[in-house]
Amino acid sequence: MHLKNKQVIVLGAGSSGRAAAALALREGADVSVHDSCEAITGMPDGVTSVAQASQATGESSCCDLLVISPGIDGESAFAKAYAGNAGEMIGEVELASRFYKGRIVAITGTNGKTTTTELVERILNHSGVSCRACGNYGIPFSELPVMEVPPEVAALEVSSFQLETMVTLHPDVVIWLNFSADHMDRYAALEDYKKAKLRVFENLTDEDDVIVRAGEEIGEQVATMHTFSTEAPADYTLDDGWILCRGEKMTDLSNTRLRGLHNAENAMAALAACASMGVDPVDASEALRGFAPPVHRCELVRSLDGVEFINDSKATNLHALDSALRSQGGRPIVLIAGGKEKGLDYAELIPRLKMTTKAIVVFGEIAHQLADTFDSLSASVPTAVVSTLEDAVQRATSLAEHGDTILFSPGTSSFDMFAGYEDRGDRFRCIVKKLT
Repeated sequence: MHLKNKQVIVLGAGSSGRAAAALALREGADVSVHDSCEAITGMPDGVTSVAQASQATGESSCCDLLVISPGIDGESAFAKAYAGNAGEMIGEVELASRFYKGRIVAITGTNGKTTTTELVERILNHSGVSCRACGNYGIPFSELPVMEVPPEVAALEVSSFQLETMVTLHPDVVIWLNFSADHMDRYAALEDYKKAKLRVFENLTDEDDVIVRAGEEIGEQVATMHTFSTEAPADYTLDDGWILCRGEKMTDLSNTRLRGLHNAENAMAALAACASMGVDPVDASEALRGFAPPVHRCELVRSLDGVEFINDSKATNLHALDSALRSQGGRPIVLIAGGKEKGLDYAELIPRLKMTTKAIVVFGEIAHQLADTFDSLSASVPTAVVSTLEDAVQRATSLAEHGDTILFSPGTSSFDMFAGYEDRGDRFRCIVKKLT
């Protein structure tokens, strides 16, 4: 791809927009960044900033290449106004893939992407293969091609939003962790969400590898398939705390800080991907020693009077919440859930809640909706409605007994009350640490 003397508009002034602008500028393009925000700061020298951009701004603009940030819906009137006068519209990840010369491990799925991305990065670096986590987690992918010495491998976490605008992106290995309903406030139907996710396989060949959870429906693939599961026959399985590779002991999870079946599967996926990249199994297992999952994902905040407080603020959908409920080792759970309305059907969780919880505390925009949904549980699992996260922690603490777990796993996004799941999780951690 040649951008010298081309007109490039980057839509969105966040971190991915800044990285895309810097890459296009290095390639000799005339770059401008447009955003609807009041002011744009932090852009590289030589980049033109257009703040307070609107549909009208887009209609009056013209470019050879439009690079859209993942937070902007390509089907919105705002984006279409710009696309109508652009030679091509792509996303920041697609742009980066056209200039990055290393190998790519693409990690996608509804849940577990960040932990798995971190694991791939850790295993490869430990094994002497330089790797950087990027994309939907870590740094923007576009930062890699402009590095003085780019890493040999990109551990690229890709969301459905990023995959919507891919064209030629060609990973060497794809990890497909799982699929369940999410982002239904952006997609008209579940099938649309899955269709966006499945785009990750479009450019694979028979020289590539796919790492997939056994039982996932991803269609026919030309790439070599490797499966993993804690629940079904697969190439990578779990037995008495050991990850097995085709029946042979590989990794003792007791030597790691990975808790729960979901993290066992994340580790399996990462080990399988790195094996496809030629990593020795012994080196891979050694790399997992001492690894701690990212904060906000089944993070043990503290134990107080025999009660464990778990921060799972990153659970922004039902599959993540279900995984957290399954991961607590049989300890009775007082669940704190709730947040923004995303169009998800919480009724499907009722069987799991009956098996794992002793009480539920709900808050946020969907608090009363959740209380109504969980009404059938009231005889065995009471549900309390509160107004704030502080109230939720206090009520949950009053309901918990020695040996219980208070699990903060909202099951939806945080934007009704917080800046993001990190802000929400930090607030939970702060509240819990002040308890006496």
